[in-house]
Amino acid sequence: MANPLTQVPLERLRQRTSVKWRLYPEDVLPLWVAEMDVDPAEPVARAIIDAVQRGDTGYPAGTAYAEALAEFAKTRWDWDVAVENTAMVPDVMLGAVELVKLVSGPGDPVIVTPPVYPPFYMFVRGMGRAVVEAPLTNGRLDLAVLERTFRHIRADRPVFLLCNPHNPTGTVHTADELTAVARLAEKYGVRVIADEIHAPLVAASAEFVPYLSVDPNGLSLMSASKGWNLAGLKCAVALAATDELSRLPEEVSHGPSHFGAIAHTAAFREGGDWLDAVLSGLDDNRKLLATLLAEHLPEIGYEPSESTFLAWLDCRGLGLDDPAAVFLDRGKVALMSGKDFGSGGDGHVRLNIGTSPEILTEAVRRMATAR
Repeated sequence: MANPLTQVPLERLRQRTSVKWRLYPEDVLPLWVAEMDVDPAEPVARAIIDAVQRGDTGYPAGTAYAEALAEFAKTRWDWDVAVENTAMVPDVMLGAVELVKLVSGPGDPVIVTPPVYPPFYMFVRGMGRAVVEAPLTNGRLDLAVLERTFRHIRADRPVFLLCNPHNPTGTVHTADELTAVARLAEKYGVRVIADEIHAPLVAASAEFVPYLSVDPNGLSLMSASKGWNLAGLKCAVALAATDELSRLPEEVSHGPSHFGAIAHTAAFREGGDWLDAVLSGLDDNRKLLATLLAEHLPEIGYEPSESTFLAWLDCRGLGLDDPAAVFLDRGKVALMSGKDFGSGGDGHVRLNIGTSPEILTEAVRRMATAR
């Protein structure tokens, strides 16, 4: 199968009306938000078109989505999903909010490991909860920092919101690391909720470990959204090892999109070949980005990750207060500022490599002229 990242020319991308292509003027290359520059996988497009043609535009029902995820999880990760212990939720972050409310109280804090996905802060604080940081060390979970944080939390039911794989660094947490997290959580009475939206985007050179495979007391959120570029077709699956999710309020099940459930089901069930082609293209883009930076911006630190379509760039060597602002103003390249990712983000930017080699090459060229 042809690389999906090379099939959509820039002129057609600019016809899109999503936030990626509408927030900035047309002279800006947008490599910021987590949308890939691809057309939908054929099975996904067919499923949506078929639904429209038969007038299937109502409310979602049933467990087809969870069953498709279970088939994918067994094939890809040799992991058994208990479909009866799942629930459809509107999307991963709204699902995270509901799970936090399910397992903790109004005054209980939420622990995060920055630099981390900015909505972790936004959604948690929007609930009126305190965010407690346990920063990564050299891009990985620091178990000593986590234990110290867990031990000093004064709350009845604290929560750890784990990003697995990690956004923005692309770190793939190992079985040993996750097992250690589970032991610490049990020791200190912390419930772990794992955002595993990027799980399908782990390269063949690494191994994704579902958090629930090491912690029967954990909770997880999964989706086809990132792997198959379906952000506009909202739907996700919450997973548990017990029937705990049966206590979710009924209104939560009213939020998922029926088209989302249809599209995500088709992706997990029939989109494997397309996903593999994307994974191969992302591997190529990681190598290309490393080569381009070494040639044009050697002051930038970059370690190619083994997951996600995101690159975490250390721009501190450029001596800029906010590198993302400079790259936008002078180079007309839109990136995510590291400042938005919490502690450890200053001097960094997040760049979306889920695009064509041509756009990636032009973006680095522009960045080099902007420094």
